[in-house]
Amino acid sequence: MKWLLLAVVALVALIVAVIVIGALLPRNHTVTRAIRLKPPPQAVWQAITDYNKFPAWRHDVEKVEPLPAAQGKSGWIETVKGAGRIPLEITESVAPQHLVTHIADLNLPFGGDWVYTITPDAAGSSIVRITENGFVSNPFFRFMSKFVFGQRATVDNYLKALGAKFGETVTLED
Repeated sequence: MKWLLLAVVALVALIVAVIVIGALLPRNHTVTRAIRLKPPPQAVWQAITDYNKFPAWRHDVEKVEPLPAAQGKSGWIETVKGAGRIPLEITESVAPQHLVTHIADLNLPFGGDWVYTITPDAAGSSIVRITENGFVSNPFFRFMSKFVFGQRATVDNYLKALGAKFGETVTLED
């Protein structure tokens, strides 16, 4: 019985420590990652803006549903494995070089913007850069995001999937 009580106390202490450390971490974070792709910017632009086709090349996206335009902004809902339904809206769009998407549900425990920049290089290929300006509200999930999953994970997985869509294995850069 003593060992069981000790195990329960240790587990509670661990959970409290994780929450306290998470509460001390900044709520907001910024992550920037980039890749080079052989296709020109227009082809990359087509891939990242044709959200109806995301489930075909993004293995974490189960389905996509369009959102009705609100205040002149178009958007969609992604059903993402392990994260549920995430509504996104386009807040800026300058084809084929600049796109900003925003998580449109303030009740989620995370949120923020993704800024996509597509730049042609001298060979006509593309440099794709994503900057995530995000936040994690819940201290427990903030700890997990920082120390377990990694704050780069979602951007990295997206860029790897984008590369694979074009038949490329990409090298991620800061």
